[in-house]
Amino acid sequence: MALPSADLGDGTYRNPVLDADWSDPDVLRVGDDFYLTASSFGRVPGLPLLHSRDLVNWTLVGHALQRLEPARAFRTPRPDGGVWAPALRHHDDRFWIFWGDPDHGIFQVNAPEIRGPWTRPHLVKEGKGLIDPCPLWDEGTGEAYLVHAWARSRSGVKNRLTGHRMRPDGTGLLDEGKVIVDADLIPGWFTLEGPKAYRHDGWFWILAPAGGVGTGWQGAFRSRGFFGPYEERVVLEQGNTPVNGPHQGGWVRTAAGEDWFVHFQQRGPYGRVVHLQPMRWGEDSWPVIGDRGAPVAVHRKPDLPAQPPSAPATDDDFPGGRFGRQWQWTADPQDGWATQHSGDGLRLSCVRTAYAHDLRAVPHVLTQRMPGTAATVQVDLCLDSEEPGARAGLVVLGDAFGWIGLEREPGGSVRLVHRFAEPAAPAAPVTRSGRCGSGRERDAAPARPAPRGRARLWIEIGAGARCRFSYDTGGGRQPSGQVFAATGRGWVGALLGLFALAPTGAGHAGAAAFTRFRVTAIP
Repeated sequence: MALPSADLGDGTYRNPVLDADWSDPDVLRVGDDFYLTASSFGRVPGLPLLHSRDLVNWTLVGHALQRLEPARAFRTPRPDGGVWAPALRHHDDRFWIFWGDPDHGIFQVNAPEIRGPWTRPHLVKEGKGLIDPCPLWDEGTGEAYLVHAWARSRSGVKNRLTGHRMRPDGTGLLDEGKVIVDADLIPGWFTLEGPKAYRHDGWFWILAPAGGVGTGWQGAFRSRGFFGPYEERVVLEQGNTPVNGPHQGGWVRTAAGEDWFVHFQQRGPYGRVVHLQPMRWGEDSWPVIGDRGAPVAVHRKPDLPAQPPSAPATDDDFPGGRFGRQWQWTADPQDGWATQHSGDGLRLSCVRTAYAHDLRAVPHVLTQRMPGTAATVQVDLCLDSEEPGARAGLVVLGDAFGWIGLEREPGGSVRLVHRFAEPAAPAAPVTRSGRCGSGRERDAAPARPAPRGRARLWIEIGAGARCRFSYDTGGGRQPSGQVFAATGRGWVGALLGLFALAPTGAGHAGAAAFTRFRVTAIP
């Protein structure tokens, strides 16, 4: 069976509605359509764009960012950089996305339609540690504002929100900014971040989480003026539920006037999965989210027309050598990494690299999100390269990684190999064979002949993201190695990836072909 929808088919849904790493979601309604974007960090293309008609069944329709800028910073993987916590808005008949790059500043892109064309990134404010920006156009006064948080790792500042007046065209800010919420002054509050700004019922509202992604809560702030003073309230927290740290999301209202809140939950190696909570405005005019402030597990669906069950795509036959929207490179791509052709199958060039033994440092790994439910991943591989040391395979990529695939030996034969690397020591230097110490790649099982240069590869993902590898080189499916515990990397959940590479040298190193990629739920 394919990966299931969150739609239970009886008028209810279960959380999470997006059971994979769609980090830091923001949501928007335009007419009868709902749109969602999420953090993409250093992966490309970035700023995923999801569409729904009922807030439960979602499909991935594209990306707003085709390359990360500045280009010099994203030639190699930066899983902790790039696009952090975007805000999605619709104003002046255009879609807008603002995000913070913690190393460079606040950027925005905009487009007349959700599928584009999107503008190139525009730097709204340069600086380090500027994260989680959200614009607000006050339609009543014509004023425009922007609020953002701070990353202490880059700026030395955290736990506060800064507000600015903004040019109405979104191209720049009109002042130096003012701290409008200092959570150091609120007893018990820490790590305030992720603000989303709204106007409602005569108030300026900021919905923002605090307390950390794994253990925190969702707060609401309101003021009669954008620059404060604000009063605060906790409006969603774990309570007696298993949903730890309900965190950072957005409010959306249906055309019929129902209110809903979308947020994430940090689930370790699975990353940040997305929940949908009912929302209402209480008698005291504060929002009430979930079941009296606690997350719901199962709930009636929004009062919207019924939709067929759907979930973001995972499977791919790679028609014409093209890969689907679910795939992202681990850095800005270069020409020649993948070759289009007349048939089916993904043809990846065996790119020469000094980091052939550390897939964490390789920019040309093609990845997609690991599902948050038990599943089997399968792909067929043919290693065409004649280059000694050329290799290709299927990987689970995080702070640690494990992969299974094919490698060309110096004598010309091909062997099935299965390797892994533990998380690299934080202070370990990068060498030509990867990081020293505990992060060095090692054999997970003895190499075996692959006489046809072909293999079918599997990864079975069980509870707790524990992965079992297996293969078939012509004699039936065989298990390989011990259980591998997948890990996230920085703010990103574990990724599924396909790669082809070769050691450094001269000339073209050939290619590898992948066919019939499938992700199937385990009942």
